[in-house]
Amino acid sequence: MQTQEQSLLKSLCIPIHPEGWRFIPLFAAAALLLFWIWQPLGWIGVILTVWCAFFFRNPDRVTPTREGLVISPADGVVQMIIDAPPPIELGMGDAPLPRISVFMNVFNVHVNRAPCPGKVIKRVYSPGRFFNASLDKASVYNERMAIRLGLDDGRDLAVVQIAGLVARRIRCDIAEGQTVRTGERFGLIRFGSRLDIYLPAGTRPLVCVGQTAVAGETVLADFAGAEDARAGDVR
Repeated sequence: MQTQEQSLLKSLCIPIHPEGWRFIPLFAAAALLLFWIWQPLGWIGVILTVWCAFFFRNPDRVTPTREGLVISPADGVVQMIIDAPPPIELGMGDAPLPRISVFMNVFNVHVNRAPCPGKVIKRVYSPGRFFNASLDKASVYNERMAIRLGLDDGRDLAVVQIAGLVARRIRCDIAEGQTVRTGERFGLIRFGSRLDIYLPAGTRPLVCVGQTAVAGETVLADFAGAEDARAGDVR
C-alpha cells in the first residue's frame, strides 16, 4: 500500500520531456551567474529555473481506450468550437468541419498526444506569423504543423499545432505512414500555444467553450455516440 510520503514523493518527481533538458541547465547556469552578480537576482533565477522544469513536465495520463472516442491532444482551455475549413495543405477539401481549439498557456503541460488511433496520411509544416494563439486568425496565419490522420472507418481527422505569441518552436515526433494510438505522445510546442482539432463532418463535440481539457484524458467527441452537442454555464 502506498504511504503518504511515497505519494508526495511521486507527485514531486514528475518526468521531464527530453526537450526540457536543453533548457533547464541553461536556466540553472543563469541563476548561478545572477547569484554571483547580486543575490536577490539569483533567487529570481532559481524561480525561473523551477518554472522551466515545470513547463517541460511530462506526466502519465489515464487514456480512455474505448473505440470511437476522440481524446484531447492538449492541456488547456477549450477556446473555440466552430465550423471551419481544415488547412489547405492537408488536402482534405474546403468544406467546413467541426473544429475544437484548445489554448495552452505557459503553465499548462505542453506535451501533445494523439486524439485517436489512426495512420498519419500527411504531416506538413507551414512557416508563418506569431499572432496571439487565442485569436481566430492564428489558425490561418501563424506558424503551424498540420497532421492528417486516416481513421479505420475511412474518414479523416486533423490535428494542428499552432505557435503563439511567445511560442517559437514546434516539435512533432511522428512521420507520414506512422500509426499512432490514442493518447500516444507525439510532440510539444514551446512556450504557450494552441491545438486545433478538425473532426469528421457531422461529429458532435462533447465539450463546451471555457471548459478545461486534459491531454490524453478529456473526451472531445464520440463517433459511436448520439448525444447532442453540449452547452455549459460558468457556476
